[in-house]
Amino acid sequence: MPGAAPTRIPTALTQGSATRGGVGESTLRPDGTLKVTGEFAYASDLWHEDMLWGCTLRSPYSHAEIRSVDVSEALKVPGVYSVMTHDDLPAETHFGLEIHDQPVLAKDRVRYHGEAVAVVAADHPETARRAAAKIHVEYAELPPVHDEESATAPGAPVLHPGREDHHAPHVPHPNIVHRQPIVRGDVAAARARADVVVRGEYEVGMQDQAFLGPESGLAVPAEDGGIDLYIATQWLHVDRDQLAPVLGLPSDKVRLTLSGVGGAFGAREDMSMQAHACLLAMATGKPVKIVYNRYESFFGHVHRHPAKLTYEHGADSDGKLLYMTCRIVLDGGAYASSSPAVVGNAASLGVGPYEVPNVDVEAVALYTNNPPCGAMRGFGAVQACFAYEAQMDRLAAELGMDPVELRQRNAMSQGSLLPTGQRVDSPAPVAEILRRVKAMPMPPERQWKSSDALGAGSGGATGVDVRALPGGLSNTTHGEGVVRGVGYAVGIKNVGFSEGFDDYSTARVRLEVAGGEPVAVVHTAMAEVGQGGVTVHAQIARTELGVSGVSILPADTQVGSAGSTSASRQTYMTGGAVKQACEAVRERVLRLGRERFAGQHPAWDAGGTLLLEGGKVVTEGGEVLAALADVLGDEVVEEELEFRHRPTEPFDLRTGQGFGHVQYSFAAHRAVVEVDTELGLVKVVELACAQDVGKAINPLSTVGQIQGGTTQGLGLAVMEEILVDPGGKVRNPSFTDYLIPTILDTPAIPVDVLELADEHAPYGLRGVGEAPTLSSTPAVVAAIRDATGLALNRVPVRPEHLTGTTPAGSA
Repeated sequence: MPGAAPTRIPTALTQGSATRGGVGESTLRPDGTLKVTGEFAYASDLWHEDMLWGCTLRSPYSHAEIRSVDVSEALKVPGVYSVMTHDDLPAETHFGLEIHDQPVLAKDRVRYHGEAVAVVAADHPETARRAAAKIHVEYAELPPVHDEESATAPGAPVLHPGREDHHAPHVPHPNIVHRQPIVRGDVAAARARADVVVRGEYEVGMQDQAFLGPESGLAVPAEDGGIDLYIATQWLHVDRDQLAPVLGLPSDKVRLTLSGVGGAFGAREDMSMQAHACLLAMATGKPVKIVYNRYESFFGHVHRHPAKLTYEHGADSDGKLLYMTCRIVLDGGAYASSSPAVVGNAASLGVGPYEVPNVDVEAVALYTNNPPCGAMRGFGAVQACFAYEAQMDRLAAELGMDPVELRQRNAMSQGSLLPTGQRVDSPAPVAEILRRVKAMPMPPERQWKSSDALGAGSGGATGVDVRALPGGLSNTTHGEGVVRGVGYAVGIKNVGFSEGFDDYSTARVRLEVAGGEPVAVVHTAMAEVGQGGVTVHAQIARTELGVSGVSILPADTQVGSAGSTSASRQTYMTGGAVKQACEAVRERVLRLGRERFAGQHPAWDAGGTLLLEGGKVVTEGGEVLAALADVLGDEVVEEELEFRHRPTEPFDLRTGQGFGHVQYSFAAHRAVVEVDTELGLVKVVELACAQDVGKAINPLSTVGQIQGGTTQGLGLAVMEEILVDPGGKVRNPSFTDYLIPTILDTPAIPVDVLELADEHAPYGLRGVGEAPTLSSTPAVVAAIRDATGLALNRVPVRPEHLTGTTPAGSA
């Protein structure tokens, strides 16, 4: 990777380190070439003979009573096989990840713009769409709830009356999904001692995951009365567990198989079209395929919670933090999704990677009539990081200190006590990654200056490459009014499921002889959504079993749950399960060898350590005892095991104390930007990152994950936002109006990878994918502030915020 710092790989591994393609190597992805050449089969490519096409009718209102639904005209359309509304549902009518508050099809009222009201199955997708348009729904609009004030005002419409979920007794208003305080120390006393106090109000817009592969799946009715669903998702088993009650089937009759996933980033953790496809398939007795177009995709999945955050920090004259307070208000939209867990993350990580002895934090998530929000890469920590890092820059300015030095002075480290009372018991190199990212070479000044006439050919003047300037090929400047800025940020993200959740993953590993060679077969339910888990599992099997041939079976629900591909957990959890199952297989194989070859070599009988390397059984000294194929013979050795991380516990609902998270990850960024101060255009020149990954299982994939997360953070900083008007209607549900970074927007992203092992984790690894999404956003905004001198308390930063056309704090 040009410009990337070299990756250092420790040599200490478990057995099998001599086998090529194992842990620590940059082995190629098995799906990489297929994806690059366009040959990879995604869920949208699914096909079945005689299949029907499904289509969803969605509400044009954000909040309305449903007076009536008339499907008679839709049923008259030739080619239509079924039209279903809420009244046609066979069993349970609601679903949800934690709180089952979302209707499969709306009944008495709709709660957000785009909510599903009816579904149609027809013999052609256009027929299904025409039929859906003929469904007549009589609505009576209701006043929308769109922010905290309207949600909690006296007489505000209660969006979910009669709540019975376990959060309901602990919230001050039924339109608050969940509330989590974190209280430690004596803030009032610390405030009295503070030499410097900074306060700030911040806002984060609603970001979309913007995966390129839209929601899609194929439901096939089975002869046993069950259903087979081929689906792009992040969590096969939780989909099954929500689907079975809705379909009125036992869980073993609902079988899911993962299809090709074109990105996820949290949006596929909730169900979208799964129930609709299955219900239509059961109603018609035919396979039903549903594929969302881009417009519908914006309404079909959850988004990142928009947030309003109020922070206050106090420090002494040396820059040592004495206290902080914050209030974080997250807009959860119409349904709960994963809002309770997002609240827990925002509250517990809201202080940032700093030692602060006195803390008063409150985080809440609201029910509103805005689009539902749930999981997205960073999961509550992104919003908090933008605010606390802006506060660090403001505090440094007040003290006249270097902003990196201020952060280092307050950085947590191994042994630090978190505001939740949890002790950090693994490396936390916050000061070190800041030092490293600051020490990285700066990109050259005025890179748009060109020695050739490339700029002239691109519409610019000779000697100016306008592609390197703000505005790019629009040729808006040749350097006039362009100012450089540099900004820094660092963040903290938890890894894995937290707060007492029984987080486990299952792996089934088989070792057998095929074609005269030993082959490992790995079967898990892990959803490969682009993170590279299929590559990692093969690497682990090669390392632990010493074989070169590894087959990865398709993920499905015929093996135990692997949990969700989220929370940066899969390499830790399902990788840990694969490792553990491989170890069990290895022990059985060595036991088999000792039985078969007893007396043939002292090492077989000595009870010492034997290894599997290169398809052979060897001693620690490397002496070959037998070929693995000879040891196995016709035997097939198989183990299925569950792997769990250390238990966590819920945060106390009054004080927020508790061992809430099993692991933390840290990343720091330095952003270099150039800003056309006259037009408000921003060019991000470089976005350098230093991150501790514990152990790089696949160095190339590790760097790719860091660069990908960094790019998503860049998008939130300067372009990505779903715009929702005060009435709750989405204004930009398309990639024409919702902008994401392209290759032309993405700067050089040099990466410095640290590997400080976490002794509690398999191979010492640390979850990688989310941490760079946190600190990249505030680093970019800090650099823009440095260039312009503006406060910029809201993301994304738009041109009008920089030119003064629109106040920087407004939407």
